[in-house]
Amino acid sequence: MVAGNGQRPASSAAAARAVGAVKIYGSGETEVRALDGVDVTFDSGQLTTIMGPSGSGKSTLMHCMAGLDALTDGQVFIGDTALGTLSERDLTLLRRRDVGFIFQAYNLLPTLNALENMTLPISLAGDDPDDAWLTEVVDAVGLGDRLTHRPNELSGGQQQRVAVARALVSRPRIIFADEPTGNLDSRTGAEVLEFLQRASQQLGQTIVMVTHDAGAASYSDRIVFLNDGRVSDEMREPTVDGVLDKVRTLGA
Repeated sequence: MVAGNGQRPASSAAAARAVGAVKIYGSGETEVRALDGVDVTFDSGQLTTIMGPSGSGKSTLMHCMAGLDALTDGQVFIGDTALGTLSERDLTLLRRRDVGFIFQAYNLLPTLNALENMTLPISLAGDDPDDAWLTEVVDAVGLGDRLTHRPNELSGGQQQRVAVARALVSRPRIIFADEPTGNLDSRTGAEVLEFLQRASQQLGQTIVMVTHDAGAASYSDRIVFLNDGRVSDEMREPTVDGVLDKVRTLGA
């Protein structure tokens, strides 16, 4: 998983995929079809962004892919495991082992320092971090001199980098990031996005990000566009101008 020479690891099997994913809320006249037969694959070792207008199904797709919400029909897979076949206990274990999360709110515990926040999920699972991997992640996020600082002693960008490191430390199969720079100014947001890009390209981490921001999306390897609960298009090696043009056609 680690490419110490800075070369991008080879992508092989899909990290996650959806097959015929349908999610319906309500019934009758109040029925909302948030996902309407979505087929999508997220390749290992890539940073993929999901974009689309408000109500297009972006967050719903992410939550169902991450096992935080259940589909009405269809299947989602993490690796080769179909989430719909798992018991609640096994689903919880899979999320703990294979899935990382980065949210717009940093969700750091104020009484713990940066290092303790980074390793909290591993500690809660009763495991010890891989020291070599932890060192690599800490070096990558550039927080080696801030490990003993508590969240209130860190800037917003540093807090979000702690949250990113926390998601990486357990070496999940895939990380889902929901508007990870939404609370940051443009310069700090760019720092976090550059790190996510490095985490994918140099550390081999698979990341799926939801954002409405064309600039943020331009850091990704690929963008999947949703509209009315369906995949409408995709773009590889995106540019800001190209994303903006596409977003205008979707009415986002």
